[in-house]
Amino acid sequence: MKSIIAGTIFTSLAATIFAADTNSPAIIPLPQKMEMRDGAEFEQKIYVKQHTADLLRRELRRVKPAEVIALGTATDPYQPAERRYEVTRSILEEFARHRGFELGIVTKSDLVVRDVDLLRAVAQNNALSIHMTVTTLNVELARVLEPRAPRPDLRMEAVRELSEAGLTVGVSCSPVLPGITDSPADLEAVVRAAAAAGARHIFAGPLFLKPCSAAVFLPFLDQHFPQLVENYRQRYQDRSFLPPSYSKRIAQLIAHFREKYGIRRADPRGTMYAEKWPARAFDEQLALF
Repeated sequence: MKSIIAGTIFTSLAATIFAADTNSPAIIPLPQKMEMRDGAEFEQKIYVKQHTADLLRRELRRVKPAEVIALGTATDPYQPAERRYEVTRSILEEFARHRGFELGIVTKSDLVVRDVDLLRAVAQNNALSIHMTVTTLNVELARVLEPRAPRPDLRMEAVRELSEAGLTVGVSCSPVLPGITDSPADLEAVVRAAAAAGARHIFAGPLFLKPCSAAVFLPFLDQHFPQLVENYRQRYQDRSFLPPSYSKRIAQLIAHFREKYGIRRADPRGTMYAEKWPARAFDEQLALF
């Protein structure tokens, strides 16, 4: 693990969206940034940004009123190293000193509950939403798909704690994996558990598989789900995204289950978010596994 002095904390995601690259907070093993192409290297070479809070304070001046700050869309801000470095916590401490920003946090770690006090402080004067990634409730399957992430039940318990603390929290069921996590029964189980935990929103998006990711993911499939390898090769041949018909089917299923279990929306939009917080901004894949 190395520390680096970063010159910037923001990376532009879209015309009106910014993302803070904190990666374990400010731990950034991004292949496209660090020119890593080996899956093992991606996980083993960890870079920690220094002086992140100072950089944030300086660069918040660039954020315009219509822009949203997304923390964790590239890499998880609550990776294990956050326990030691507390970079994400320093970022939240900085946000707690400001008002009028819109901030969304995406994570698949229950470590987020450590910062409930700061999250509530941030939410007092800013529009804050938290998005917990849970793609399956099957513990054994989750251990295969996400061996370094906390168990799904621990993540749902974190949703409950955040909700009981009065925070706007929801669930991201992305990425949905064809033939692995996309059955109606599996998706319904996630929505049902999210509702029971007090989630205010839930959304799901199919796996997108770019060539650099496919080079790691397909061998993983061959090891754990060999019967699906050819199916995936055909589905993603010459494309990174599945056909719209598949996305539509997943969206319809999730919408049906949301209505059934009383979750009102797919994203945190409401009176304090107006129409400028698209769910797709948080419909990201932190990692395939």
